[in-house]
Amino acid sequence: MLVLNDLLTTLPFMTADRADIVISSFWPMLKGGLYYSIPLTIIAFICGMLIALFVALIRVIPQQNKLHKLFYVLTSIYVSAIRGTPLLVQLFIIFYGLPNVGITLPPFTSAVISFSLNVGAYGSEVVRGAIISIPKGQWEAGFTIGMSYLHTFRRIIFPEAVRLAIPPLSNTFISLVKDSSLASLVLVTELFKQAQNVAARTYEFMLVYIEAALIYWLICFLLSLLQARLEKRLSRHNQRKL
Repeated sequence: MLVLNDLLTTLPFMTADRADIVISSFWPMLKGGLYYSIPLTIIAFICGMLIALFVALIRVIPQQNKLHKLFYVLTSIYVSAIRGTPLLVQLFIIFYGLPNVGITLPPFTSAVISFSLNVGAYGSEVVRGAIISIPKGQWEAGFTIGMSYLHTFRRIIFPEAVRLAIPPLSNTFISLVKDSSLASLVLVTELFKQAQNVAARTYEFMLVYIEAALIYWLICFLLSLLQARLEKRLSRHNQRKL
C-alpha cells in the first residue's frame, strides 16, 4: 500500500491525502460494480433478450389471426414508446411513479425492469433486422426440401440471424454496463453510487469521478476484448461454412 501511495504521489496534483482517497475508495467502487453493476447488467440483458426475441418474432412472422395482429400492434407501440423516451424517464416512472398506483418495487428490481424493457425494445430491432436480412433463397431452399415455414425458420433462418445479431448485441451489452450508472438515481448502491458517496464525504469530486470513469473504462475494455474474440470466432465459423 505504501509503495502504491508513493507511486500515486508522483502524479501531477496528487498529494498524499488524495492518494489515500484513491486507494481507499477503489474497493468500495469495485465492490459496487461486482455486487450490483455487473449482476444488474447481466440479469437485465438476459431478460431484455427474451423480450426482444418474443417481440421480433411477433413482428416478423406473417400474421395468422386477429390475436397475432393485436400482439403486432401492441409490440409496435411498445418498441416505439421505449425508443422514443429516455431511459432515465422510464426508470423514474417505474421507481417513483408506480407507488402512486399502489405498486412499490425495491430499487434493484426497478432497475432490472426498466433496463430489461429498454434492452428488449432496442434488441428486438436488432434481431428483427438480422432475420429480414437473410436472403430469400434460404427460405426457398427450406421449402424446396419440404420444410414448413416454422421448421425452415428454426433450422435455417434463426441460426444465421443469431450470428448476424451477436456483434450489435455485444455493443448493447457494453452500453448497458455504462447505463447501469443510472441505477444510482434510484438508490441502487452500484459503482457510481459508491463514487458519489465517497465524493460527498471527501469533497474530491473530480478525483473520485475520474477514478470511477477509469473503472468503467477498464470493465468495458475487457468486454470489448471478449467481443472481438467472439466476432473473430464467428468469422472463422462462417468462412468454414462457406
